[in-house]
Amino acid sequence: MNTLCLAGGRVLRPDCTVAAADVVVDSDAGRVRAVGEGIAADYDADETLDAEGCLVTPGLVNAHTHAAMTLLRGYADDKPLDSWLREDIWPAEAALEPEDVRAGTELGILEMIRSGTTAFADMYFEVPEVVAAVERSGVRARLGHGVVTVAKDDEDAAADVEESLAVAREFDGAADDRVRTAFMPHSLTTVGEAFLREATAEAREDGIPLHFHANETTDEVDPIVEERDQRPLAYADELGMLTDEDFVAHGVHVTDDEIALLAERGTGVIHCPASNMKLASGIAPVQRMLDAGVTVGVGTDGAASNNDLDLFDELRDAAMLGKLGAEDAAAVPAEAAVTAATAGSADAVGLPGGRIEEGAAADFAVVDLDAPHLAPAHDEVSHLAYAVRGSDVRHTVCDGQVLMRDREVLTLDEERVVETARERAASLAERAE
Repeated sequence: MNTLCLAGGRVLRPDCTVAAADVVVDSDAGRVRAVGEGIAADYDADETLDAEGCLVTPGLVNAHTHAAMTLLRGYADDKPLDSWLREDIWPAEAALEPEDVRAGTELGILEMIRSGTTAFADMYFEVPEVVAAVERSGVRARLGHGVVTVAKDDEDAAADVEESLAVAREFDGAADDRVRTAFMPHSLTTVGEAFLREATAEAREDGIPLHFHANETTDEVDPIVEERDQRPLAYADELGMLTDEDFVAHGVHVTDDEIALLAERGTGVIHCPASNMKLASGIAPVQRMLDAGVTVGVGTDGAASNNDLDLFDELRDAAMLGKLGAEDAAAVPAEAAVTAATAGSADAVGLPGGRIEEGAAADFAVVDLDAPHLAPAHDEVSHLAYAVRGSDVRHTVCDGQVLMRDREVLTLDEERVVETARERAASLAERAE
C-alpha cells in the first residue's frame, strides 16, 4: 500500500469545525486512512505534503460547468441569456472541432486544479475528448452530451438525443471510475416533449441520471406556463425527470411549490451566482431551498458567462447574493456556502468527495493561510467563504494522487495547455466569423 500524508496543517471537518490534524491517505485506494493530530509520525508515508500554515479542505466540486467554453472567455459579453446564446454562443459552437473541445477542457481543468477544484459536472459536446482530458489530468467528473432539438429536423434531433444516451452508457466508469455520466438535455424549452419523454424512459431503464438547466430565466419559465398551464418543474416531474439521482442547474425562478417538489423528489439544485448576475437572470432563493431541505451545490457555469472557473470566487458570490436575495445578512452563512461547494455539490452530482473523514475519498485542497488578505485568522471558515482566492491553494489532491504540489501542476503541461488553447480559440473565432 502506498501512503500519502498531509502533515502539520489544520483540517476542515464535516461539521465545519477546524482542528489541527494530519491526514493519512491510502493512495492506492484513493481513500482517507486516518485523521488526527500528530499522527504523521505513526506512519512511514511514501509521500508527504507540507501543510504547515495551511488549512486542508475537501476538494471543491464545480457542480455545473461547460469546461471547454474557456475558449469563448470574453468572446461575447454584456447580453441577456437568450440573445447571447442565439446570436453569439451557438453560432460559435457550431464551428467547434473535437480538438477545440479537448484544448478548452484541458485549459478549464488546469484552471480548476490550480484553484482547488477536484471534481466537476460538465455538459458539452465531443464527450470522448472531455473524457480523455479528465483521464489525463487526474480529476473526477460527471459528464454528458448536451442535447438541443429546437431548430433541427426530426432525424438530426433524434441523433442528438441518441448521442447523449450512447456516451452516457459508454463512458460511465472511465478513467479508473473517476468519470461518471448522465443524460443531459439542455433545458425544458430547448428539447421537445416527445424526445424528453422517450429519452428519459430509456435513461431510467439503464440507470442513467439526468442533468438539465431549469428555471434559469423568465424566458424559460413563461412559455411553459403559457402553453401548459403548469410550472416548469411540475412539467419535468410529469416527464419523470426529477429523482434523487438527478440535478438541475440554476433554479433561479422557482416558486415555493417547486422548491417543495425538489425537496420531496431529492433532486439537487446547482447554484451559479456569477453567471446569473452577469446575464441578469436573477437571484436564486438559495436560503429558501436550504430551509426546505433541498440539496444545493455550487457551479461556475461556463467561462463565457462567468468568466473564470475559480470556485472560491463562486462560493463567495453564493454567500453574498444569498443575503441580497433574502434581504437578510444571516442568509447563506459562511458554513452553508462552504458546505454547498464541497459536500453539497458532491452529493448533488453523485460523486465521491466533499468531506474529510476516515474512509472518505482522498480529494483535498490545501489552502495557504500566510497571505496578507488572510490575516488575522479569527475564523478560517469565514476566510474560505469571504477571503480565500483560488491562487491561495498550495496543493491539490484527487483520488489520493497529488495533482498540484507547491503551485506546480503535475498532471498537465501548463505551458502547452495554455498555448494550445490560445491557438484553438483564435482558429475557432475565425471559423465562427
